[in-house]
Amino acid sequence: MTAIRVGISPPLEGWAADLGRREWAAAVADAGLDHVFVADHVSFRDGSGMDGLVRAASLLSLHGGLGVFVGVYLLALRHPVLVARQLATIAEDAPGRLTLGVGIGGEDRHEFEVVEVDPATRGRRTDEALDLLLRLLTGEAVEHHGEHFSVRGARIVPAPDPPVPIVIGGRSDAALRRAGRFGDGWLAAWCTPERFVEAVGMVEAEGAGRGVAWQHGYQNWVGIGGRGPLAAAMEDFYHVPFERFERYTPHGSVDEIAGYLRPFAAAGCRTFNLTPIGGTQPERIESVAAIRDSLRSTAIL
Repeated sequence: MTAIRVGISPPLEGWAADLGRREWAAAVADAGLDHVFVADHVSFRDGSGMDGLVRAASLLSLHGGLGVFVGVYLLALRHPVLVARQLATIAEDAPGRLTLGVGIGGEDRHEFEVVEVDPATRGRRTDEALDLLLRLLTGEAVEHHGEHFSVRGARIVPAPDPPVPIVIGGRSDAALRRAGRFGDGWLAAWCTPERFVEAVGMVEAEGAGRGVAWQHGYQNWVGIGGRGPLAAAMEDFYHVPFERFERYTPHGSVDEIAGYLRPFAAAGCRTFNLTPIGGTQPERIESVAAIRDSLRSTAIL
């Protein structure tokens, strides 16, 4: 059985004066966490965001033992040839340490409009971009003339070695089919363990015959110590009441949070990306490490 991997997001409030970027990355590695995970938005809600691959490259440079997981990258907003070059460059500098999650986004339609992408096409555009990206990452010359992209003799070398794992996020059946067709796994969010089992079955049925060593994951916010700070942070980020998320968002003690996540591990989830809210930055790192230890010990039993 593949070991459970647990990652942590960088602090939403930025870097503390007494715990800068490099010190934070070292603390994450020293705690035994497997990776850092970052989001991706071009211009979300009020213009906020970050470029997921630029941030990944920055974090990878801070510590040679940490991986970085981008979850999820809005591939539909970019040209796949440029993304393939970025991935190949990062893979050359940090081989085997990057995982790319891809999603279609859409919570903020204007984010697509500002880069002149029709939000209604984001699913088809993502599918076409994924097909192109996977072909480009083999290092072979690619010829393609499709609905959204036209490429003549494009080639990206050196090809990443080992290949960059690509997992697909999204809750819809279309997203699950996309994961089965193109991904190395499915990245879940806002779902029950029962839905996780059902969705994984759909993904693997769609991808039957591809010979994939599936890497399914679950991405979630968690409230370290209680509900209050978590609710405030999520309402500020998503601009909707916390009650919309509460049934899917564990908060409380480490044991309570691990208990909520344990059924996902039992259902085959092997990667957990956690955004901890509450306490100090060192306390968050320590708590996520304790959650990881609890999930791993349960998986062994």
